[in-house]
Amino acid sequence: MERLCPECGEKIIGRSDKKFCSDACRNSYNNRLNKDRKNLVRNINNRLRKNYRILEQLNSKDKTKVKKESLLKHGFSFEYFTSEYRTQAGSVYKYVYDQGYLPLENDWYLLVRREN
Repeated sequence: MERLCPECGEKIIGRSDKKFCSDACRNSYNNRLNKDRKNLVRNINNRLRKNYRILEQLNSKDKTKVKKESLLKHGFSFEYFTSEYRTQAGSVYKYVYDQGYLPLENDWYLLVRREN
């Protein structure tokens, strides 16, 4: 039985378990198959990196208070963070890796850096 490459339709020559006619076709097929998922992950990682850089830039002393307006002006997105920490008192810190923030009253935020 003749086997055809699922990417280009060419005849496959070689081992019986070979699925593509060439490495280029195999790569092209898998890249196309994973494109949407890779774009989603890439976009989220880019957003997390941007949030991290903003927090790091605004929190040069490991503990700083800033207005929400300042975070937004720099392009910070509150939707993207990597973890949460809840204190015994019930305060919820959101972290982007080791850079965190805690909402305070009157649109102020406490920026902190977690020690490892």
